[in-house]
Parts: sequence; C-alpha cells; structure tokens
Amino acid sequence: MNIMKFRPLLLIISSLLLISSLLSIIFWGFKPSIDFVGGAVWELNLPSNPDNSKITEIFTKNSIDKLTITKNDTKYHLEFKDINPDQKNVLTNEIKKIDQDYRELKFETLGATLGKELLRKTVMAVVLSSLFLLIFIGRRFKDFSFGASAILAMFHDTFILIGSFSIFGHFFGAELDSLFVTALLTTLSSSVHDTVVTFNRIRELKLQNLSLDWVNLANQAVTETLSRSINNSMTIVFMLLSLVVLGGSTTKWFATALLIGVICGTYSSTGVAIPLVLFFKKNRKKK
Repeated sequence: MNIMKFRPLLLIISSLLLISSLLSIIFWGFKPSIDFVGGAVWELNLPSNPDNSKITEIFTKNSIDKLTITKNDTKYHLEFKDINPDQKNVLTNEIKKIDQDYRELKFETLGATLGKELLRKTVMAVVLSSLFLLIFIGRRFKDFSFGASAILAMFHDTFILIGSFSIFGHFFGAELDSLFVTALLTTLSSSVHDTVVTFNRIRELKLQNLSLDWVNLANQAVTETLSRSINNSMTIVFMLLSLVVLGGSTTKWFATALLIGVICGTYSSTGVAIPLVLFFKKNRKKK
C-alpha cells in the first residue's frame, strides 16, 4: 500500500487544520473558566428543580455577571465572579424564595494566581516532556530526525486541540479549565504512542533490508501497523463518543477534548510524523 504518495494531500489537510486553529485563536480567542481567571464556585441542591433562567435572573438583578450554570437533576453547579459575604447572603435569600428547601453543598473561591500557576506548570510540563521525548526517541533510534518528527507531530495535535476549543468556545460556550489541561497532556502521550510503534517497525525493516529506500520502508511499516493503530484507537473513540453523547455536562467537554486528541494522534502518526521523517532523510541525502 503506497500511502506515502499522498504526502502532498496530507500536507494540505494538516495545513488547513493548523491555519483554521490559528485564525480561530487570533480572532475568537478562548473562554477561560474560573480555574484560570479566578471566581466563585457554588453548588446547590434545589429539590423544586427551578429553571436556570430563574437563577440567572437573580444574579442579573444583583449585577453579578459571567454566570455559568451546570445542572444535574436537582443539583446546580454555579460559577461566577468573586463576591463578598453580604452579596452571598442576598443571593441566598433570593434563592430561598424560589425553593424553601434550598441546601448549600459547597461554596469556594479561587484566585487568579492559581490559574497562572496552573498555566505555568502546564507549559513547563509540555516543554520538559518534549525535551525528554526528543532525547529518548533520538537515542533509541540512533537518529534525531525520528525524535524531531515525533515532537513536531505532537505539537501538531496539541495546536489543533487548542484551536478546536477556541472554535467550541465561540460557538458552544466550551471553557478552558483544569480538565482541558488534563486532556491536553493526555493527547501528548497518545500522539507519540502510535508514532513510536511505526518508527520501530521502520527500524526493524531497515535492519532486515539495508538496500530498501526510506519511502518503501515507510509504506511497508505503515501498511503493517495501520490496522492495529486504527483498531486500538477505535475502541477508545467509541467509549469517548458515548461519554460525549450520553455523559453529564461536567464531563462532556473533557471527553470531547480527549476524543479530538485521540483522532489527531492516530492521524498524525501516519500523516505527519512519517512524512516529516522522509523530508529530513531527503534533505540529508541532498546535503
């Protein structure tokens, strides 16, 4: 199966995805949750099961904006900007008017400094993991073009995932929170996994036939590992699709982020990483 002959098409697909992500980030930005910007989290149990609009009306009347309501049966998860104790007492009295059996489950505030610390540690984790993977894969395959290709494919998946949540945030209100960070770091792992499996098969085939050129090696390796990669990924995709469609609102976007990461990781191991290796090999041969 001569998959590598479609390298120009794969380049166009990846370029379109990356450009779309970049334009979305530039023009629409992101919708950060209180995990990054700070605010208050209030969880309530309202047995009368009032409509979200009634709660929104209370907050609007008291000039408290940036309200997000997540509902699960009679449990309400509210996120909004930080308030003082007097404001909280006023809100409590107003909510008791619509449900006398009101019960507070949790109330806590998060400072913006926690969000900055989370962002800083996330960037540090991505940089360190990329550096270690570059060194490990380069030494393992005795060729740093493999390590560089794997890292670039990983960044390709990460950037598309980030860009997709800029689009989801603009059209569907998806927020960037700590769960998104978890999904992002998980994507780094899933992206490299299939790539290394294919790289290893290329190395084994090269040892068996030193005269075989790199394009034919790549085609043979991809042919032998592609069905395995797709089958493994599909088991995860079906599970994540179930969570997206049937899961609760608290896990919906987390599952969506993981789903995008798995799909991108499966695609990039063949459509990005292998063509990059061939590109590096071709340029090295010319030199």
